[in-house]
Order: sequence, then C-alpha cells, then structure tokens
Amino acid sequence: MEKEENILGTEKIGKLIRKFSIPCIISMLVNSLYNIVDQIFIGWGVGYLGNGATNIVFPITMVALAFALMIGDGTSAYLSLKLGERKKEEAKRGVGNGIMVSVIISLLLCAGTLIFLPQLLYIFGCTDLLRDYATSYGKIIAVGLPFMMIGTTLNSIIRADGSPKYSMITMVSGAVLNTILDPIFIFVFKMGVEGAAIATVISQFVTFIFNIIYIKKFKSIEFDINAIKIKFNVARKILVLGISSFITQMSFVFVMAIENNLLGKYGVESEYGSEIPITVLGIVMKISQILNSIIIGLVVGSQPIFGYNYGARRFDRVKETLNVVLRTSLIISTIAFILFQAIPDKLISIFGSGDEKYIEFACLTFRIYLSLCICNGIQIPSGIFFQAIGKSAKSAILSLSRQIIFLIPSMIILSNIFGLMGILYAGPVADAISFILAVIFLVKESKELSKVVQDNRKIINDESKGNKLNKNVVITISREYGSGGRYIGKLIADKLGIKLYDKNFITKIAEKTGLSEQYIEDNEQKRDVLENLNNGYYFGLNNADEIFIAESEFIKKLADTESCVIVGRCADFILRDRENVIKVFIYSNMKDKIKRAIEFYGIEDKKAEKEVNRINKLRANHYKHYTDREWNDCKNYDICINSDALGVERSVDLIEKICRN
Repeated sequence: MEKEENILGTEKIGKLIRKFSIPCIISMLVNSLYNIVDQIFIGWGVGYLGNGATNIVFPITMVALAFALMIGDGTSAYLSLKLGERKKEEAKRGVGNGIMVSVIISLLLCAGTLIFLPQLLYIFGCTDLLRDYATSYGKIIAVGLPFMMIGTTLNSIIRADGSPKYSMITMVSGAVLNTILDPIFIFVFKMGVEGAAIATVISQFVTFIFNIIYIKKFKSIEFDINAIKIKFNVARKILVLGISSFITQMSFVFVMAIENNLLGKYGVESEYGSEIPITVLGIVMKISQILNSIIIGLVVGSQPIFGYNYGARRFDRVKETLNVVLRTSLIISTIAFILFQAIPDKLISIFGSGDEKYIEFACLTFRIYLSLCICNGIQIPSGIFFQAIGKSAKSAILSLSRQIIFLIPSMIILSNIFGLMGILYAGPVADAISFILAVIFLVKESKELSKVVQDNRKIINDESKGNKLNKNVVITISREYGSGGRYIGKLIADKLGIKLYDKNFITKIAEKTGLSEQYIEDNEQKRDVLENLNNGYYFGLNNADEIFIAESEFIKKLADTESCVIVGRCADFILRDRENVIKVFIYSNMKDKIKRAIEFYGIEDKKAEKEVNRINKLRANHYKHYTDREWNDCKNYDICINSDALGVERSVDLIEKICRN
C-alpha cells in the first residue's frame, strides 16, 4: 500500500490518470455497448417496433441491475474493509452472504417478472403495437435475470479480491459473445426479438459460469460452504454499503418509466405517433450513455488521485488533476456534441432503417434533447470529484440533480405546455441548470483550495507519570459532545499514571497513512448519513475507511503493550473481546451539554444545541457504520455515567475503583 500511496502523491498526474482511468473506461464502455448491440441487430432484423419493445423492457433489466450492483458493490466494500481490519473470517462471511442474497433476490425478481410481466410493461409505457414484441422479449430476459444478477455481483467481488483483469475479461467475453450470437439468432434462425433475448441470456450465462469458477480461486479468503449461511446483520450491512449504486440505477428506471409514459401520451397526439418517440428517445439515451461512460470512467479512475492528495493536503495536485479531467471531459463532450448536431441521421441509421417520420424525429431528438450535452463534461466529473474528497452532500446533490431534481419536473411541466416537443426541451433545460449548479460548487471549492493555510499546530503527547496499576488495563471512553468525557479521560489517566490517547492518535495515523493531520482531525469519527452515497461503482476503500483501519491496528497494538485511556474511535468495539478492557460511556443532559459547548468550545448560545446534536449524530453514524451497533446503547459498555448527575471528580473516582478491582 505504501508504494501506491507514494505514486499517488508523486507520479505525474497525466501518467496516473492514464494508468487508473483506461481500465475503468473500458469496463464502462463494455457495459454500455452490451445494451446497444441488441438494438442494432433488432433494428435491422425486426424494425423500429422491435427496438421500441426492448426500450420498454429495459427498465426491468435496470431494476435487476440496481439490486445486483447494490449487493455486489456492498459486498466488495465489506470485503475490503474487513481485510483491512485483518478479519478474514468476517470477510469470508460477507462474501458468502453477498452471494446468497444475490441468489435469493434474483430468483424472486425472476419469478415476479414472469408473473407480473403484463403489469410491468404497462407501468413502463408499453403501447398496443409494442406489446407482443415486448412480451416475447421480456419473458426470455426474465429467465436470464438470475444469471445476470449473480454474475454482476461476483464481478464486483472479484475486483475487490484483486483480480480486475479477470473481471474485465469475463465482461468483455460476454459482450463479444452477445455480438456474435445476435445476428445468428436474428438473421440465420429468423427468431426476431426472441433470438436477441436468447443471445443475451446465453452471454450472461457464460459470464456467470466464468465468475462461479473464480469462487474456488479467491486470493484473499478461503471460501467454504459455511460462509453462505445468511447472517441478518452482515446482509444488512452489505446492502447499506451498496445503497449508492442502487439509488443511481433506480433513478434511471424512474426517469425511463415517466419518460415512456409521457412519450406515449403526447406522441399519440402528434404526427409521429407513440411508437416512434419511445423507440427514438430510448436509442438516443443509450448513445449518449456511451459519452457518459467515457467521462465516468475517466473521472472514476482519477478518484484515488483526488482522494489521496486531498487527504494529504497536496492541493496543488488536486487542482491539477481536476483541471486535466475537466479539460479532457470537455473535449470528449464537445466531439459528441458535434456528432449529434452534424450527423444525427447517420447515427440513428446504425440501428436500422425507418420511414421519413422516424428519421425526422430522430434528428430532432439528437439536436434538441442533446443540444447541451457539452455540459456533461463539467456536471458528471463534478459529482464524482466531490465524492472523492468526502463532500458527500454536494456529491449527492450533483449526482441526483440532473435526473431526478431537474429532468423529471421539466419533462412534466414542458410536455403540458409544448406537448411532445416539451419532453425534448426538458433535456437541455436539465443539463443547463445542473451545469450551473456544478460550476457554482466547483468555483467555491477551487477558491477554498487556493486559500488553504497549513495548520502547524502540533499535538503534544501526554507523558506517562508512572503506571500506578499492578496490571495491564485499557479504559475506553465514548462520550457525548459536551458531556466532559474527554476531560474525565485526562483526569483518570493522570490519576493512574498512564497515557491518554486522544489527539495524539492523529500524528500516529498521519505517519501511517500519509494523510495530513488536519485532514484526519476534520474527518475521523464523523460520518454523515450521505457518506453511504460515496460507495459507488468501481470505488474501493475511501480515506475514512483507511483512517479507521489504521486506528484499529494502532489501538490493538496499544492494548497489547501498555495500560492507557483511549478516547472514542470505536475502541470499545475494536477491543470488545479482551478481558483487560473497561468500556465507559459518558453522557449528560442537554442543558449541561449546551453549557459546556458555550463555555469550553466558544459556540454561540443560539447555535449550541444544534451543534451538539449535529456532532453527536455524526459520531453515532460513524459508530453504526463500522460496528453495526447503536452508539448510545448501554449494552455496549461496562458502565455508563451521567457526568453532571455524578460530577466529574466522582466519575473519575468510580472509574479508578473499577480499574483497581
């Protein structure tokens, strides 16, 4: 790990971006092309009605993919985290649970889709002319959902196990096989949309088999049958870790459902009918997704460069990386814009021929709906950039703004005013607003990076005054903000003549991780609820996870070698199985916490209660994320003390007596 950290902090930015981004771009493109290949051959073999039918069924596949990515990405994050903590048994259990959850959910989705397919097609905007095609295609695709979902889940796990090349080969193999089989089933066997669906399912099955074979080859764990026994807490943790991927994919499903229904409603009132708009916009969105895949792959590959250098306070490298990424993204989106405006008829013709109205509407869609696609060169990188540097709120807003916050309302409002054309106008409106929002966030962040002043404060370790205990004892203190828990920890350390570990943790962890002391101080023990949205596709451990792992190792080492007092940092959980640990929780009522916040931390009277609640919420989220326990649950501790009811001095005396017994 040290070698990679040195590279991230010292290697030329351009070389780093090429090294990390090219594999991501290839993987993202393979995923995008997988969905497009069917439509190309269906367009030539069946016609645009066949393509319209696949666009109706596509949201069903996206729902399955959302669950598969949630489980796969959640499991891979869980695996990486537990391996970092040196807990291979828990890592193995997580992988087993992830696989079993994927099996169960995939079978349920398969059965549900087959039973309720007519209703699902109706929800996703199916018309009478498209129904037979969509039903035939959808039934076969539904049968393949378990292979697709389990294969996708395993793909994420295989990457986390340290075999990204194997993962990419299985994906590429499936895509290539699908490209070969599509024309055979459609043109040779004359099977139409059913043939395309069969080709897709066979390709998914092959990827599934390759990934199943890998289970016996895991590098980081020794997998066995006992690992697949479902543990509710482990399964829930996996789903929480992967929730970002689920939300991202489901936002596309939501958009497509509303879009198809609006196209059907207003298309029938136009000269184009319902089927042409549904078919064309579906194809145009998939073509634009190729553009987005290249940009996403570029920025996701740059994520570790952003994250490491931001954490290490090398802001010049952060800005340089951001500038390179934005310039490259703008070049890519500008090329796409020129193609969409200059040759839309040529692009749509790749997907088969159509009548004059079909070509006319396709040209309108490319030129209107994607008229501001250049904005993607800023908006997409911005969301992932803020994700990489831990600004979870801004990342979540930017990630969801275009699809959910701006596009859907725009489509509904503008279609009521302008009919079918209003749906097309909604594209550039959403692009423009989300672009402006991204620029505002970026400009503000850039100014902050430029104004950074290094904090030269050094934390002075509390020196031991001579251990007054006749045994090795570790006291862990968890505390509410404003309860006086840190001060109680200092007094008990002084009284027993042992070291207090609190602020001095920061220097130790900075030395181990390469992150700056200021960054660690600002980010440790604080986890916003939106942090779970940072665990996206192709992301590994973030800096917060590395900090926790490094602190865990240091805490265990301390417990092995000396008596001490450890404040916070989930130490009670990390040392939960040790007999020489006394776990203490300090709390007090809100009135007294507010009083301390004002007196000792200089917080304004009006803001004190809000700040106390905010910090305690961050601590609770952090504790819950890494321990799967409730922070203020008395069952986690040996003793819980109300510092104001008992008083600071008596609290110290009580803890001392427990230590000496």
